[in-house]
Amino acid sequence: MGISLLLILLTGLLFPGLVAIVKAKVVGRKGPVILQPLYDFFKLMRKGSVYSVTTGFLFQLAPVIYFSSIFVSLLFLPVGNYRALLSFEGDFVLFAYMLALGRFMMIIAAMDTGSGFEGMGANREAFYSLLAEPAFFTIFGSLALLTGHTSFYDIFTNLYVESVLSYFVAILMIYILFWVSMIENSRLPVDDPKTHLELTMVHEVMVLDHSGFDLALIQMAGYLKFAIFGTLIFNLVLPIQNNFFVQLALFPIVQIIYAVLVGLIESFRARNKMMKNAQWIITLSALSVIVFISILIITGKINI
Repeated sequence: MGISLLLILLTGLLFPGLVAIVKAKVVGRKGPVILQPLYDFFKLMRKGSVYSVTTGFLFQLAPVIYFSSIFVSLLFLPVGNYRALLSFEGDFVLFAYMLALGRFMMIIAAMDTGSGFEGMGANREAFYSLLAEPAFFTIFGSLALLTGHTSFYDIFTNLYVESVLSYFVAILMIYILFWVSMIENSRLPVDDPKTHLELTMVHEVMVLDHSGFDLALIQMAGYLKFAIFGTLIFNLVLPIQNNFFVQLALFPIVQIIYAVLVGLIESFRARNKMMKNAQWIITLSALSVIVFISILIITGKINI
């Protein structure tokens, strides 16, 4: 259990640096060292936070709750044959709501500033998350139907890929979950973390008023959120019934592949037009419905 949590934390700490290196290499630059995001984090930790006179206690409280909710979400994720620290029937529902709690607090903090730009970013964050959540719940609801369990550990323990249709469903699930992770982390093609044009920003414009220690917590929460989705994808690629030592050996490999894919996508894919984002996200939810129908066929709920 401790090893699982340590692996996930290490993934979260190294992932941003690896993505930055991949993006730098693609454009022919040397790029930063892999630990540069950590150096930036500790630099911010040593700085004090500055608060606008228009903000209240919610603005100051939001980064702590945001980071705490993301960290608690990590405790639901199993790696290998050991249960997660928090594991019970229906835990994937609470897991999703923990992520939603952190997002809600950041939206409230953005609104608390009284800034029109931050309110615009909060509006987009809420809207995109609203569209993406059905895909997440449909995926794991389908897995619960397939395995007969509603906890992450039991789902991944009883997850078997046997038929051609099962392979198709597994690949489609991984594809959908990958893009949901890009939406949840405010990355391309929905958001560009490097843009400085407020009219097109989503997450970045929401944290413009945060500084110092608070901004460090927000950035670290973002790093850990990537680790969360990377772990979920890993458990779909290699369910828990595989040998524990094989799991430990392949976990960093899958995470590196995930980071490289993120870096390549952000290097070669253009950002969606703002008006197209909703349509693109809804398409993911439509694909998740295909997954659900396929699971109904596999389990014999629908006869064809």
